[in-house]
Amino acid sequence: MTQPEQTAEEREQELTARLKAMEQQMERLTARLGEDTPTNTPKPQTHTAGPAVYRDYPPDIGDVSDEVLSWAGRNALLPRLATICFLLVIALVLRTITESGLVNKLLGSGIGMGYAAMLIAAGWYNYRKNSMLAPVFAACGAILMSIIVVETHSHFRSLPLIPAYLTLVATGVVMALISRQFDAFTPISVGTLAMCLAGAAIDYPNPFFPYLSLVLLAANLLGYLASQMKRCGWLRWSVLIVSIFMLQLWGFRLGNTLHHGNAPTPDMTYSWFLPVLAVFALTYYISALCGILCRNSDRIARFDMALPTVTSLWAFSFAYYVVSAGTDGTRLLGIAGVLVSMGLLAISFWLAQRQKEGAPGTGTFTCAGMILLALALPSAIGNLIFSLPIISMVAVFMAVMSHSWASGSVRFATYLFQVCCSLALAISLQGDDPARVNAINILPAGLLALTTLYHYQWCRMRLPPGGFRFFERFDTQDDSSVIVSLAGLTNLFFMMRLIVYQALLMASGTVTADTFRCAQSVIINVAAIGLMTLAYLRSDKMLRNVAILLTVIGGIKVFAYDLLGGARGLPLVFSVFSFGMAAAVESVALGRWTKKSVEQLVTDKVQESV
Repeated sequence: MTQPEQTAEEREQELTARLKAMEQQMERLTARLGEDTPTNTPKPQTHTAGPAVYRDYPPDIGDVSDEVLSWAGRNALLPRLATICFLLVIALVLRTITESGLVNKLLGSGIGMGYAAMLIAAGWYNYRKNSMLAPVFAACGAILMSIIVVETHSHFRSLPLIPAYLTLVATGVVMALISRQFDAFTPISVGTLAMCLAGAAIDYPNPFFPYLSLVLLAANLLGYLASQMKRCGWLRWSVLIVSIFMLQLWGFRLGNTLHHGNAPTPDMTYSWFLPVLAVFALTYYISALCGILCRNSDRIARFDMALPTVTSLWAFSFAYYVVSAGTDGTRLLGIAGVLVSMGLLAISFWLAQRQKEGAPGTGTFTCAGMILLALALPSAIGNLIFSLPIISMVAVFMAVMSHSWASGSVRFATYLFQVCCSLALAISLQGDDPARVNAINILPAGLLALTTLYHYQWCRMRLPPGGFRFFERFDTQDDSSVIVSLAGLTNLFFMMRLIVYQALLMASGTVTADTFRCAQSVIINVAAIGLMTLAYLRSDKMLRNVAILLTVIGGIKVFAYDLLGGARGLPLVFSVFSFGMAAAVESVALGRWTKKSVEQLVTDKVQESV
């Protein structure tokens, strides 16, 4: 059927509706191109014009493409890609001309570095003009300069080593100045990373390490400067990893040569290794301290928190590896390490005197100082076991200071060091070798047990301070201090183990393996009995749980190692009997504990009702 012809008034209404729909469509497109795309899609609108009905739907299919175009337009993606391609074409042309022999290799390298310098200058000029292409010119210039320096020295052999390193350092410094002047992060980040990687690539894996160290040191300093401008943890971590890797390569080469009894060759520059390592360690400590003092926010950067500890672990370990391989100067190195650790702990005291909430930074340098002390003190004394009580006493002292500083991080660090001391003692005294069961080891084991148990008792009398995330969120009642009690009991076990061994030796003149093994089971079970009794008298649930844990360990030791391990005679009888006594005592104690808990609950209810 044919539709009736519209009147002039109906056609006018239809045209008006269409014009309104087109205006709304243009407004939406303009908003997408000029501003951020709206998150809510407008609902379809209905326009009625006489008999005709028109629905205005937003274009769903074009949403994704419009988003991409809008992002590319805001970031000038296409102009920057085109500029990079054109700059790369020119660099490839210059390289082709040099490789073909049309110009001298030295001249071609000079032209290439001149071209890279022009790009850096163009980047500076474009930053002055606020051009969107400024980062492209600056970054391409720094990257091309680094590539050309490496290739000119390694491939063409036309650039000496010292000018190559100086060119890289100069490039990094110029890029840092550009960033400083215009408050732009791209130049210093690209320039520092390119300088660091290019320096490591020159003559790899056999670089001249003293010259390379200057480049790496400059890269670390520029990384710190970049951190003062903006948050750039990734840049500092990248430079740190490259620096540590190259210095480790130097240390491995020296240590491997010395371990085989060979004299280091002149290119290894053995006399420079320790001074360079000391300079890097000092730089990292100062950098972390400056990062803590001059931070731009309330929180300390993760890099600055971790850097002192990483430095202590890495620097002393590799220094000891090289020194122990070459000479007998480990004691002198240990004394130097102890002095440096005392300096780090002194920095913790100084940071605590600033009277800031939570004593920020004290935990960082306390952890670094105690790690260095734990590594260096055995070398300085010449005996690992006798150094452990001293380290434990320092941990107790720092725990006491953490209470006055209101520093939860220092307190938690002392827990970890007590556990480490206990593990070191267990590893050192494990077995029945004459050196391990020597009576002289009873004294350090006893002192370590005494200080650790005192540490635990002190912690149970004082709740941890606030301001440390672990205690505030996960352990408000300081239940983690139980690891200190376990460490103390472990130390006590090894002390009693030595005493029992010496007593058996004096009684019979010889100690069999079965007797000594079963005697250790008796020690564990007697300790469980004593601990359960003490827990019942004090109504201490934590000690009760530790006693139950000791009973489980004692049961495993008796049945899995003694009974099934082939032990015979009276030693096995005492072992099984001691476990039975432990189980019986704990059964009675736990029964009365439950009854006492019920009576206490009834008493509390009566008092509430009254």
